[in-house]
Amino acid sequence: MNFENTETVKSILSQPQQIVIIPHKNPDGDAMGSCLGLYGFLKGIGQKANVIAPNDYPKFLKWLPENDCVVNFEKENREALELLEEATVIFTLDFNDFSRTGQMEPILEAKEADFIMIDHHQQPNDYARVTYSDVSMSSTCEMVYNFIVALGGNDKITKEIATCLYTGIMTDTGSFKFRSTSSTTHRVVADLIDRGAENMKIHQQVYDTNSPSRLHLLGVALSNMTILSDYRTAYITLSQEELDKHNFKKGDTEGFVNYGLTLEGVNFAVIFIENKDEGIIKISFRSVGDFSVNEFARKHFNGGGHDNAAGGRSEQSMEQTLEHFISILETYKNVLNP
Repeated sequence: MNFENTETVKSILSQPQQIVIIPHKNPDGDAMGSCLGLYGFLKGIGQKANVIAPNDYPKFLKWLPENDCVVNFEKENREALELLEEATVIFTLDFNDFSRTGQMEPILEAKEADFIMIDHHQQPNDYARVTYSDVSMSSTCEMVYNFIVALGGNDKITKEIATCLYTGIMTDTGSFKFRSTSSTTHRVVADLIDRGAENMKIHQQVYDTNSPSRLHLLGVALSNMTILSDYRTAYITLSQEELDKHNFKKGDTEGFVNYGLTLEGVNFAVIFIENKDEGIIKISFRSVGDFSVNEFARKHFNGGGHDNAAGGRSEQSMEQTLEHFISILETYKNVLNP
């Protein structure tokens, strides 16, 4: 975070504020870890803060410290609206455009408050008074760590804050295997461990709490995998019927898309998940090397994200979506199969 942004934030926080912290819709480990970590820090310096999540999130994140403070905009709408009405400062974490907040978008667009964005995704919007955006960062949690340090708050990082930030860094780096994991990331993680983050316990809480139905659903997903060798691509489909049959809960398909990239010779992996309630096919894209799934998702599937990890959506049927997807792969054949 640069000097000008640091001084602006210090000035804002030098006075008592009514603060709201918001992750993106369908928040993941980085979104919730960064929000709850920042919440702990702000509370520790005497500010009044609240976290409002646009909707629910997976059970494997609800053990995080201070999770009980989170207000669900969909389920606790009246309380959420009152907090937003009173807010003088709004932090938006792990997203950079109001459209990523679902039903909260028009409220945020109309809100007069000091917005502070902390995010590592590409092409940030310009709604914030302070924008801390860095696409080279491993995670928003690493950025929140930097944010706290820039404000001179090192000694305010408690075990609870360290746990939240470690969780987000771990999940957004694929347990530290993605290219965005830098030597600095490891130094940050080392400091968080020194401050109380129990790395083995955190890993177990996130990854080792599967239900039998989730593992059965994974089996279905893998049996549905199609490999397109000419394009070094693998894709998975899951229908609403298959989700319902295996008692699907939010977060159950987390990480399924990554299995495609474990195949030798595959550079591009995709999962298509039917959501009849929203009338869409939800899509996750992953890649290795120089193929930008961010650009691919933005151009073809109303999405975006990072160069090697992005999301998108289709309002067509599963069959039509797959037909469209396969038809455009020829355009990228040379990039995918150099």
